[in-house]
Amino acid sequence: MTRIVKKPDERREEIIKAARELFHTKDYDKTTMQDIMDALNIAKGTIYHYFSSKQELLEAVVEDMVDEEYRKKEALMKSGRVKGLPAMEKLRVLITESGTGPETERILDTLHHPENYEMHTKQLGRYITKLAPLWAAVFAEGREQGVFRVEHPLECAEFILAGAQFMIDVGFYPWSESQINRRLRALPRLLESQLGVPAGTFDFINEKQEGKK
Repeated sequence: MTRIVKKPDERREEIIKAARELFHTKDYDKTTMQDIMDALNIAKGTIYHYFSSKQELLEAVVEDMVDEEYRKKEALMKSGRVKGLPAMEKLRVLITESGTGPETERILDTLHHPENYEMHTKQLGRYITKLAPLWAAVFAEGREQGVFRVEHPLECAEFILAGAQFMIDVGFYPWSESQINRRLRALPRLLESQLGVPAGTFDFINEKQEGKK
């Protein structure tokens, strides 16, 4: 049988994708490095050449998911359906159309384990760094259109994303349900204040949350 030799980047991506699938279907805690080796039919030396531990592999999987969400959101903003919309409508799309699914949420829950706290914090920073410029571009466009009154679009986007991610994520701190709910109820007014738009502009956010219940 001919031995297939893959480029390092291809092999690394293959391992990440196999791990991502197993972390979703079998759960991170129940998946072993041997399971991933078996799924790809690769040797122990191969997988440990790229990842020294399962935790390091988890971090690579999370990075892959953040990159994927960024690519999806970027493609969405450039799509024919969204590209020509006014800034306010683009922002509505960014808010209402999530780039994550059940698979992503299950894996991200793994970051809530105490031993993954440092990784969780690092990946939040990476998420903000990747995604904030997309939001900032819409804020800046809205400012040019006279819709938003925001002096620092990028910094505004960074604070909004950081606050929203941290203040409703029980993985960072065991917030109570009532604490999270009152913040979500206040979110539309806070966004209106940050962007200088009329009251009621972001009421659709709470309507979306109510629809999930």
